Amino acid sequence: MGATVIDHVRPDMKIAQEEVFGPVLAIIRTADVDEAMAIENTSPYGNAAAVYTRDGGQARAIGARASSGMIGVNIGVPVPVEPFGFGGWNDSRFGHFDITGKSSIEFWTQSKKTTTRWLD
Repeated sequence: MGATVIDHVRPDMKIAQEEVFGPVLAIIRTADVDEAMAIENTSPYGNAAAVYTRDGGQARAIGARASSGMIGVNIGVPVPVEPFGFGGWNDSRFGHFDITGKSSIEFWTQSKKTTTRWLD
């Protein structure tokens, strides 16, 4: 199945309210980063977030503010590979543990994995 891009999504639309897995991208257009972060932080889910930027400071700020267990900078959803644990936050998590990694032991903390990619 090919990828699906849904543009001009509003935060109140069903596609923006559910956790969709698959080759689907829902685009919510915002006036600025603060509006985008407010929308992101109201979601009950927190599997992953991604930002595309050339500004390292902005990337760090967004990563720190995002309510997600995995942060991608200049990459899409940072799919985990060993030895990195997989697990989102909020309603994206099932049970008390991540699937793999150190966080399966230290489940009382809320870890955030950040993956970055900088190109010349």
